[in-house]
Amino acid sequence: MTSNAATLLGPGDDAAVVAVPDGRVVVTTDLLVDGRHFRRDWSTPYDVGRKAAAQNMADIAAMGAVPVALVVGLATPPDIPAFWAERLADGLREEAARTGAAVVGGDVVRSDTVVVAVTALGDLQGRTPVTRGGARPGDVVAVIGRLGWAEAGLAALRRGFRTPRAAVEAHRRPEPPYEAGPIAADRGATSMIDVSDGLLGDLGHVAVASRIRIDVESAALPVADVVAEVAAACGVDPLRWVLTGGEDHALAATFPDRAAVPDGWVVIGRAHEPAGETGDVVVDGRRYPGSGFSHFAADA
Repeated sequence: MTSNAATLLGPGDDAAVVAVPDGRVVVTTDLLVDGRHFRRDWSTPYDVGRKAAAQNMADIAAMGAVPVALVVGLATPPDIPAFWAERLADGLREEAARTGAAVVGGDVVRSDTVVVAVTALGDLQGRTPVTRGGARPGDVVAVIGRLGWAEAGLAALRRGFRTPRAAVEAHRRPEPPYEAGPIAADRGATSMIDVSDGLLGDLGHVAVASRIRIDVESAALPVADVVAEVAAACGVDPLRWVLTGGEDHALAATFPDRAAVPDGWVVIGRAHEPAGETGDVVVDGRRYPGSGFSHFAADA
């Protein structure tokens, strides 16, 4: 466990006390289950700790807030070595340190399956929270962070490979662009979301919440060399992984115009009046098949 300037009372009591000067607390929580969200033969406990912290703090950043504290629950079989839990804690602590956050408490219980539950707290620092429901027709859509990397790493691992290392490490330890969330909020982002379920799937959440239609321009999407390399080896179009691959924890947001888009973000499309009441996402004017989400299931 760790502490920072916001930690008024850290581990050792019934609960921690954390100062959030803004007066509002952004809260999110996620679970990682062994065999579903990670595999112990693929990832070290340190990797799991980094990933558990990252996926929660990315949600905090997507609201335009700064992570300040994490609380961790660990359910574990009794035969897990002590070093496994210790290295998990190391990963949690070091990922939290990337944002200045601290691990301020938690709990450990006996279980048949390893489960890591993380709750993250964030400080808006006076900002208005950026939700999924604020996008407007005419807004530009932009992304920052990796897309398709974790999916490429997962594909390599499933085939028994540990290379390319950059892709495999991206699956084990995502690298969310934490600082970009608050900066986007300061620049007037009208909506924002953490890309955890795939770009199309998460833009779909924005489209539904904002009652808009989003048109993604495939030519504008960044396709990293490592993603293209693994995709070629697997006989897959790399664009599919960029559009539908999950667990990269990039950020996607809408802005009033290109001038509002901060440095480092890539404009990939635009928001339009909805074609229906629930919102929609298309790629180059057409619905993209096979994304795994019902609102993208029908081909054009």
